[in-house]
Amino acid sequence: MEMEYVPAEDRYDQMIYRRSGRSGLRLPVISLGMWHNFGDVDDFITAKEIAFKAFDLGICHFDLANNYGPSPGSAETNFGHILKLGLAPYRDELIISSKAGYYMWPGPYGEWGSRKYLISSCNQSLERLGIEYVDIFYSHRFDPETPLEETMGALDSIVRQGKALYAGISNYNPEQTRQAAKILTDLGTPCVIHQPKYSMFDRTPEEGLLDVLGLEGIGSIVFSPLAQGLLTDRYLRGIPADSRASKATSPFLSKRDVSKEVLDKIVRLNKLAERRHQTLAQMAIAWLLKDERITSVLVGASSPKQLADNAAAIRNLSFSDAELAEIDTILK
Repeated sequence: MEMEYVPAEDRYDQMIYRRSGRSGLRLPVISLGMWHNFGDVDDFITAKEIAFKAFDLGICHFDLANNYGPSPGSAETNFGHILKLGLAPYRDELIISSKAGYYMWPGPYGEWGSRKYLISSCNQSLERLGIEYVDIFYSHRFDPETPLEETMGALDSIVRQGKALYAGISNYNPEQTRQAAKILTDLGTPCVIHQPKYSMFDRTPEEGLLDVLGLEGIGSIVFSPLAQGLLTDRYLRGIPADSRASKATSPFLSKRDVSKEVLDKIVRLNKLAERRHQTLAQMAIAWLLKDERITSVLVGASSPKQLADNAAAIRNLSFSDAELAEIDTILK
């Protein structure tokens, strides 16, 4: 008979929490991203153990989207099962987020940013998750063909209907973010969080977005902090045969992305991480969190141990000026 899940009593002593912009929402600086490893192609027992381990570590934020899997929707369905198997009694301690924007079903209302798509998608996500509301609901990407007022109006409606507590956006550029924030503020449902792609190898948010978030009082939660695995120990000796970069079908990382120059940077960064008594992954996470405008970093995991190892990044979040200068020199 399966043992009943009881979370660690000291879970909140192990984690750091930051306020998301000027909102009342506080998030763990490490959040669990369910983009990979929680679909119906993955081992459910492992997925459940990762989720339970996350909560034991004080990681009370679980980040999903309608299309996460594969297959699309299966990550939400599986997390709904995980809630029933142990996390549901702690629902009021959890932040559960979902998003809509990418392709989900056929026809004209199955992706992008229309009111029809966002509200239908939110309803579907709640059904898969088996809950009455999500804590954060995001517009997953900017829709160039739908008025921004309609997309933001849909988020406002979702919050007012009690289907989400907070509204967020993801993958919006600085100007789109500024416009979206103004519309939501005028509607009375402020944008509390932005989810951009950001890592040592992709510093695009530094080109205006972080400044906008700071001025507008919007928090941020970073995805792909380890650059699809490049900023880990996996590539220290070249491209592993079982890595994403070795697979011709991977849409996220190719052999072209792992040049000799990139591999050299990984080795040099790893040497600095060793001097800091961290793994490369831990240092890459800590480097993002050095900026107080970063509310949280989304970390994926294929095992409870990997999650715990990455979460240990919070033990050393400070960098000397010399270390930061060395990192900048390596990344040039």
